[in-house]
Amino acid sequence: MIDLLAAATQVFPVSDAFPTVDQDYLLQARQMQALSFAMHIPLVCFGVAFPAMVIFMEWLGMRTGKAHYTAIARRWSKVMITLFAAGVVTGTLLSFELGILWPGFMSAFSDVFGLAFGLEGFSFFIEAIFIAIYVYGWDKLSPVKHMLTGIPVMVTGLTGSFFVISVNAWMNNPSGFDVVNGEVTNVQPWAALFGNGHLWPQLTHMYLAAFIVVGFLVAGVYSVAWLKGRRGAYFRTAMVIPLAIACLAAPTQILIGDWSARTVAEDQPIKLASFEGLYETTRGAPETILGWYTEENTIIFGIEIPKMLSLLAYHDPNATVQGLETVPPEDRPPVNVVRISFQTMVGIGTMLVALAAWFLFVWWRKKRLPESKWFYRAVIAAGPAAVVALIAGWVTTEVGRQPWVVYGVMRTEEAVSGADGIVFGYAALALVYGALIVATLWVLRKLARTPLPPEIAALEPGFGADAGAVSGDGSKEGGRSGTV
Repeated sequence: MIDLLAAATQVFPVSDAFPTVDQDYLLQARQMQALSFAMHIPLVCFGVAFPAMVIFMEWLGMRTGKAHYTAIARRWSKVMITLFAAGVVTGTLLSFELGILWPGFMSAFSDVFGLAFGLEGFSFFIEAIFIAIYVYGWDKLSPVKHMLTGIPVMVTGLTGSFFVISVNAWMNNPSGFDVVNGEVTNVQPWAALFGNGHLWPQLTHMYLAAFIVVGFLVAGVYSVAWLKGRRGAYFRTAMVIPLAIACLAAPTQILIGDWSARTVAEDQPIKLASFEGLYETTRGAPETILGWYTEENTIIFGIEIPKMLSLLAYHDPNATVQGLETVPPEDRPPVNVVRISFQTMVGIGTMLVALAAWFLFVWWRKKRLPESKWFYRAVIAAGPAAVVALIAGWVTTEVGRQPWVVYGVMRTEEAVSGADGIVFGYAALALVYGALIVATLWVLRKLARTPLPPEIAALEPGFGADAGAVSGDGSKEGGRSGTV
């Protein structure tokens, strides 16, 4: 089998092309960047998927004339702008980190990805303008005009992430430039970013993940209310629509995941070998579930399925899969980190598909929601689990590319800053994110306790004008609805 990494180094003459930086805190710099990604990516999911759900709910209200659809859209729009504001903070910090922590990468390749970051900036400003108009224009614009102001919010949420993911796809499969005497030349940014074979599977995988994460998180909130007996039209609709979206996206993700994995197998064989802890190049390679990769280059306590890796990666049970042995140890990622994150993503994804199958089967065969309390408890757990799977997927992608920041071209140690103070910056960043989490949860809590409109509360069991409502902490509150 052709060693694709070696082929890449022939295309880009990278031997000693970029100097290694004298930095004692490379690991801390990577962890600092990872912390920001872990904070930002769930918020990106809400930027991608939530506007579509909000606008769809508003459209249902216009189409049916039923007030509870519009009431849900109004409340969700406030959640949407709250999470957008939190995303602005995390996204801004990420932008600064790219320049501060990785100056070698930014200076060498800015001509390649600068176009995408510039277009992402335009998307962000348009989104910021229209999300404010949408949220504060409910009583100032006609229903049709108001809904139309939400369309740019939905579109720019998609395009902004599209441009950023195009850069990440290029980092995993670099093209569109040459390296001559340590200088990046002959740059073709359009071809590099938007003609990249990794873009479309990675983009589709992320977009579906966004709808899965947001759908299960939102449905989980209303499942709590459902278990407390709040089962009127408002709560039923607010739970069922995001749940249905997530349950339709979860099985589809299996097909997209297969597409992404086969792309990795073709272009990043060492990353694939790290997924499975495959040391020796093997014809008819097995799939090993669970287990621990040892210093002796074997997996202990794993469950081996013969020929399954070859079948999954190449749709041929006798295909040859390249092993870790084909590159020097310094060119391999940390195998156990990659394996555990990959198997966490796949394991949680499989459980979400099982939950989706439960919901879709009952809905299709019996035309009703599942009655078991365990189903709704599972939905409550599915939201946080989906976030864990999302972050595990990005750990798989980013750590699996190591030691390269640009695969086969520039090492991470060549991109990092040589400045002091990384440890102090890491601590400060953790404090900022801690404060942001507290502030965001406080705002969301305030929104959750806002009373329902009187015309909606009158139709909800236990939420009439004279009824004391059960608040989020289980206490009685006369005359106000502690709701979501």
